Amino acid sequence: MVTNITSLSRTGLRDWLVQRVSAVVLAVYTVFIVGWLLYTETLSFELWHALFEQTWMRIFSLMALVSLVSHAWIGMWTIFGDYLNERALGKKALTVRFLSQALCGIVLFVYIAWGVQILWGL
Repeated sequence: MVTNITSLSRTGLRDWLVQRVSAVVLAVYTVFIVGWLLYTETLSFELWHALFEQTWMRIFSLMALVSLVSHAWIGMWTIFGDYLNERALGKKALTVRFLSQALCGIVLFVYIAWGVQILWGL
């Protein structure tokens, strides 16, 4: 059995499941935020700040952020695997794909760290 160490969960079924669950979390979060914005009569910084000061909202936002990053990683991993291959790039495909995945991983890690800092004030 051949495994790929750059996969999120090392199986296609788990990646598929993570992709679907993260999409649902992102959809629910988006509907909530849009609904809150539409039904808030006078939007102000104080109301926005009060919403995000609540622990449940911080957890919900962190869950959405983790879902976004995992969804993006699986999507980019698939794209890199499909388009950065030997047929398209020749012998340098492995190097280009590794560097692309490493850069993507670094950027997504920075997004998580930055998001945690924003949400929790760390």
